[in-house]
Amino acid sequence: MRSTIPIGPLMTDIEGKELLEQEKNFLKQACVGGVILFARHYESPEQIKELIGSLRAAADKPLLVAVDHEGGRVQRFREGFSRLPPVRSFLDKTDCFDEALRLSELAGWLMAIELRSVGVDFSFAPVLDVDCGISEIIGDRSFSENPEQAGRLAAAYRNGMNRAGMAAVGKHFPGHGSVAPDSHIAIPEDDRAFELIEQHDLPPFKKLIDEGLEGIMPAHIIYRQIDDCPAGFSRKWIKQILRQQLGFEGVIFSDDLSMEGASCVGDYPQRARTALNAGCDMVLVCNDSDATHEVLNGNCLAQNGDESSKRLETMVGRFPVDREKLLTSKEWQQSVVQIEALL
Repeated sequence: MRSTIPIGPLMTDIEGKELLEQEKNFLKQACVGGVILFARHYESPEQIKELIGSLRAAADKPLLVAVDHEGGRVQRFREGFSRLPPVRSFLDKTDCFDEALRLSELAGWLMAIELRSVGVDFSFAPVLDVDCGISEIIGDRSFSENPEQAGRLAAAYRNGMNRAGMAAVGKHFPGHGSVAPDSHIAIPEDDRAFELIEQHDLPPFKKLIDEGLEGIMPAHIIYRQIDDCPAGFSRKWIKQILRQQLGFEGVIFSDDLSMEGASCVGDYPQRARTALNAGCDMVLVCNDSDATHEVLNGNCLAQNGDESSKRLETMVGRFPVDREKLLTSKEWQQSVVQIEALL
């Protein structure tokens, strides 16, 4: 049954492994709709499950809990979770593309089912960027340098996530693979014409959108031939291209507003306001409690409308997973052996 309380448009984080008293207060605010977890929040599966339970209890309303948990370099929970290889390994360590597809689906399921077993709603995955060999921040986080292969492998990965009851978020729209600077520490620009981006970078996004992709995260990159502001703050990219041209109906999450790639837009309230006005359903403010409070106090977070709230509800984990039963199941045990063999 759908909740009568809308999910708020702000996703942020907390300080450490336990919920502080002052953090309980801001979680109750109507505009706070999600919490993203990082490695500093994690000690063990039991501890993270307890922390997630305390987050939900403190909020006392619908609250999305998310994490960046792709595998390879980007895996926030380590000890007690299966080690996940970078997604490029599905191609690099197999001789048959059908086998790469099978392993991609299996890895998506394994990643998602373990996260669901501790109460995480979704991971910000899969990466849909097409690698060009120039972006160190993307690199082996990309499924392939071939747009068609990247799309098919990512679609298989999403299928595995869905089978575990988890929605997927494709990133970083319209593509980060052709840009060398890291948007965490720079303001990257891409001077290519739209036609080149459409041919090389958009195919994976188009494929997964056509298959019902639940969420997308735009890049903090300025595509100068299309717009003068980063894609995540651009009405042209979000409303015209992503919504109208590509027909995307799912959730649009901003990337972290504390990244350097967002700094050209203004202060934190201005970044949040611009992203939401451009068409994002939820904005992320991470690793900066002062910035979170600036956004909360900046009169820039209007309560989500009905359409946006409905979209955000699709990101809720679809069914509970009993962790003890999972770890004794043959499916999980066999999956771990096959996926860790790629490391």
